[in-house]
Amino acid sequence: MPKQYLNLTEPLHAYVLQHSLREPEAARRLREKTDAMKMSAMASPPEQSQFVALMAQLIGARRCLEVGVFTGYTSLWLASSLPEDGQLICCDIDPQWPAVGAPFWQEAGVEKRIELRIGPALQTLATLEQTGFRNLFDLAFIDADKENYSQYYEHCLRLVRPGGLVLIDNVLWGGSVINPQNQSRDATAVRKLNEDMLYDERVAISMLPIGDGLTLAMRKH
Repeated sequence: MPKQYLNLTEPLHAYVLQHSLREPEAARRLREKTDAMKMSAMASPPEQSQFVALMAQLIGARRCLEVGVFTGYTSLWLASSLPEDGQLICCDIDPQWPAVGAPFWQEAGVEKRIELRIGPALQTLATLEQTGFRNLFDLAFIDADKENYSQYYEHCLRLVRPGGLVLIDNVLWGGSVINPQNQSRDATAVRKLNEDMLYDERVAISMLPIGDGLTLAMRKH
């Protein structure tokens, strides 16, 4: 068996945050506001959002795509990682959640880099493909309804450029991916995408045990 990771206890997780998190003030306040909401479990943890933003910086991203916004915490991180003329297109079906984050985007001075598109994400992604955005994005981050994960992935793979990244959140789905008793639509959809990506020769991949599981896929051609 390969060597296993450490058991990330609460004190060890706190140590990770204390020794690596460089959270912008606006992001911190947005996170705290989100944490106080009933649906706070939908938000990405700060170390993951910082990691996604770092990936954007590492590849010199200028144009990013986010599928699933919620309150826009990761959106703020991503937009902050882009140059002044960078662009982040955010897709969400419900305007009430991004509206929570919008004032914090403005506070952080990144609101002009963010273009919010409200509507079913599959329609938004199809429209982007039909209007000249294929092969143009440097990075896409998927964190939306799980039933459509495979379709989101296929759209994003066509929308990012060769060498671009598609990042998929919640690929461990609370550990249910290894529980055969859980045959819910969400768990089944995540399992299917994970299995399909393992053998997808169009990409190089790595699944990381960060947050609820994060898979990085780099488009080869």
